[in-house]
Amino acid sequence: MVKSSYLIEVPVEQAVGMRLGHDLTRILPGEFKGRAFKAGHEITPEDIPLLLDIGKRHIYIMDIPVGYLHENEGAERMAKALAGGEILLTEPVEGKVTLKSKIHGLLKVRADIVHQVNELEGISLSTLVDNQVVQPGQSLAGVRPIPLIIEEGKILAVERLAEQSALSVKPFKPMRVGVVTTGSEVYTGRIQDKFGPVIRAKLKAFGSEVIEQRLANDDAEQIQNEIRYFIDKKVDLILVTGGMSVDPDDRTPGAIKGVGAEVVRYGTPMLPGSMLLMAYYGDIPIMGLPGCVMHDPHTSFDVFLPRILAGEKITAKDITSMGYGGFHSC
Repeated sequence: MVKSSYLIEVPVEQAVGMRLGHDLTRILPGEFKGRAFKAGHEITPEDIPLLLDIGKRHIYIMDIPVGYLHENEGAERMAKALAGGEILLTEPVEGKVTLKSKIHGLLKVRADIVHQVNELEGISLSTLVDNQVVQPGQSLAGVRPIPLIIEEGKILAVERLAEQSALSVKPFKPMRVGVVTTGSEVYTGRIQDKFGPVIRAKLKAFGSEVIEQRLANDDAEQIQNEIRYFIDKKVDLILVTGGMSVDPDDRTPGAIKGVGAEVVRYGTPMLPGSMLLMAYYGDIPIMGLPGCVMHDPHTSFDVFLPRILAGEKITAKDITSMGYGGFHSC
């Protein structure tokens, strides 16, 4: 038996009846990687062959000094501090706790807190990106101390940084949506509208619905009348499709402004979807949708729609900041 610092080293053959001080991992390439023995496990004679198979000729009993924490306890405390609403925690495994979503919702991540936590030597926090749509049970983040035992002061520092939580998941609100489809080609029946089915499917995935779709010719006054129709209906969101290009006969941007809506931004630094217009009439969001929404699976509309359905208000800064990472093949 050898004692070094806080670890007592014991040959496995002499360790029967002793308890492991930390998780032991087993790796079978291409088959399995995970915990073979849990911290606190009492070693039996039957465990000896497996311990030797995974390369453990010695096991370690821990003697943790005052002011230090076992990795599992440290990971649990950090995870509890970092987790906000609609997040559940796994039990610690090999010193790591995973944060998972309870619901289908919008993930919110405080990047500033994540950076500050990782500046603490001996701490690892890894997360998904902010504003990502997540599903129930989906893993959002993992946190762990790097060493087997860690100073409690570092865990306290994480707890102080995360007083307002670093991660949370916002639920989506079911919304009543009005759609105004513009364009003489659809209005006159020359072609079939392709926007409606796509928009309905996207909204249904979030628990919202299109209550009505109305058609308008390329006439500013008529478009304004249809937008006002939905304002009077007190819908939660208005989507205007079919006329967001730079062609002179596309009247949609002017019509949205003409009803008295405050235009946040016309034009978005993302491809596909640069022609999106974001506006508000009071508390009602109004979006002018670019044509790519009909055929591209992920556009600027798909970036902002989940945030709107989670009750957030889109700002000009939200839009202009999309340029970094906003280029997608199109």
